[in-house]
Amino acid sequence: MERHLILWDGDCEFCRRTIGYVHSKDKSDLFADSAYQSAPTPPMTPSLTAACEHAVHLITSEGKTLRAGRAVLFILERTGWGGTARLLALPPLIWGVEVAYKIVAQNRPFFARIIFGLK
Repeated sequence: MERHLILWDGDCEFCRRTIGYVHSKDKSDLFADSAYQSAPTPPMTPSLTAACEHAVHLITSEGKTLRAGRAVLFILERTGWGGTARLLALPPLIWGVEVAYKIVAQNRPFFARIIFGLK
């Protein structure tokens, strides 16, 4: 792959808006994206599809798979938040990032209303 691939939940408006934000900040066109429900095989496998039901996944151009908070930090690092993302990737901060990711992921409709003003 030439670009990093973000696999996100195509049934989630919060995810859709977040992908739009990523692309607005991706000035170097580093990221491609696909709703995991319609992503091709490969890269999709049954186990990756099941994992994507619970968290965003990112497949780097080198083939490494990142998920949840680590995937978000990878994206942030490459879209203008490098120093902050590198700091948050360090223990014990990364543990807080993963907890925060889980809270947001489990409450996406609420956060969609708060962040994007969706009803």
